[in-house]
Amino acid sequence: MLRKDLLRVSRRGGYRPEFVRGDPDASALAARVIGVYQGHVGEPRRRLTASLEALEREADDFKLVRGFAALLEREATFETSASLPPERARRAAFTAAEEVGVVDEADREAALSLAADRLGVDAAAVESSLYADRDPNQVLAAVDVRWDPASLCEQYDLSLAQTALFDATEVRVRSSDPKAVVSAVKRLGLLYEIRRPADDAGAEPVAAGDDAASNREVVVTGPDALFRRTRRYGTAFARLLRTVASTAATWELTATVDDRGREYTMTLTDDDVSVPGVEPLAEPSFDSGVEAEFAARFRALDLDWDLVREPEPLAVGTRVMIPDFAFDYRHADFRVFFEVMGFWTPAYVEKKLGQLAGVEDVELVVAVDESLGVGEEIAARDHRAVTYSGSVRVKDVVDVLREYEADLASEVTASLPAELTPDADVVDADELAAEYGVPTDALDDVAFPEHERVGGALVRPAVLDAVAAEIADGDDFADAEAALEDRRISDASAALSRLGYRVAWDGLTGGTVRAVDGDE
Repeated sequence: MLRKDLLRVSRRGGYRPEFVRGDPDASALAARVIGVYQGHVGEPRRRLTASLEALEREADDFKLVRGFAALLEREATFETSASLPPERARRAAFTAAEEVGVVDEADREAALSLAADRLGVDAAAVESSLYADRDPNQVLAAVDVRWDPASLCEQYDLSLAQTALFDATEVRVRSSDPKAVVSAVKRLGLLYEIRRPADDAGAEPVAAGDDAASNREVVVTGPDALFRRTRRYGTAFARLLRTVASTAATWELTATVDDRGREYTMTLTDDDVSVPGVEPLAEPSFDSGVEAEFAARFRALDLDWDLVREPEPLAVGTRVMIPDFAFDYRHADFRVFFEVMGFWTPAYVEKKLGQLAGVEDVELVVAVDESLGVGEEIAARDHRAVTYSGSVRVKDVVDVLREYEADLASEVTASLPAELTPDADVVDADELAAEYGVPTDALDDVAFPEHERVGGALVRPAVLDAVAAEIADGDDFADAEAALEDRRISDASAALSRLGYRVAWDGLTGGTVRAVDGDE
């Protein structure tokens, strides 16, 4: 972004930044500005400034020179070059000047000499150090230019467009990657809705499983826009442009700009602005701490559901919404969408309820802040509501998912045989369930005529007999555990219990295998 006083925009027939990409004269000017910076390494800033001012006088537009210079300034390193710390030199010189009583040049030289004697240096060192830390006297130590002239023009156009958005009150984006747009909007603390543009009004609604936002507009405003028109979100809009330009192959952004009380429309496309090899906007992955906490706790559980962040858009009449999450069941083609509805303004709540009313033919669970008092209204729209206060209880959501699992049980286990005879002597139950694409607990209803269920494994009786022959009352638990692991039986407690033993633990140092009496 550039300072607003460097904005170059045409208001003839609209509101249009004066872009320079592809202009050979601008590229030549960019090369000269780069050369000025590179040619003044090791020199004080005042000489660099003088050379840039001379170039401004030669150029057709001094703002363009200053714009290029502003971008290069961020890549420059200025340092204080002095024999003495300037503050120390000033303190000594001012003290000496007070003692001498400086009136003319001769008095000044006497004061500098006195200060130099006290500091153990010559007077020239004191004089050159006095104001070495002031901006005009700082030395350009290095300039790490990331751009050649063409890419500097490209970066300038991006920064110019961002500056033009400072006065925007609303932006509308059409993008080949709408999910990236919505993610950035949320991370920037803005509000959005996805609409069908007016010229698409006769089109058929998009099915929920399609890329429903690819031909829609993401309309972006700030929270205060619910009450009044405001330009306070212009900087966030500018940062959003960077993400749009860096993540989508094709896009169009239309902004409503309040230019000193007069409203203009500005349209930008991928032909106007791009990001020259710079990383896109990096922001936290979640819109709120509630969502981040829920995701972390849910993913820590060993469940048969995969949590997906910001899944595909859902059609809502002529608009779409992108839920916060989706749960994908690992053992069937089944998805449950999940929306976290936190506290917001009454207008926002009403709009969200309207969206939920339009979502059809999908399974949707909504976690709603109990302070909103709209749980029953959500349920009336045929969606599942989970209320929360402060944070979403993972157990409440898991309970809902378990109900879906129960409904899917017959479908998931339809292809599972009533009886199985694995070839291996010891089989991990989780691995066997994964092989058949079913939850592990689905094996509870399967007969295993040649194996016994021992903890999380299926074990042939002959293997258990062999282990039993190696274990005796009073053995060290570590030895018994090793004998079980040699036969790929990992659940030592379950196996020892099956063989009639328990473990007598000796603090944290280990344990002893003890035979279980008939009365135990």
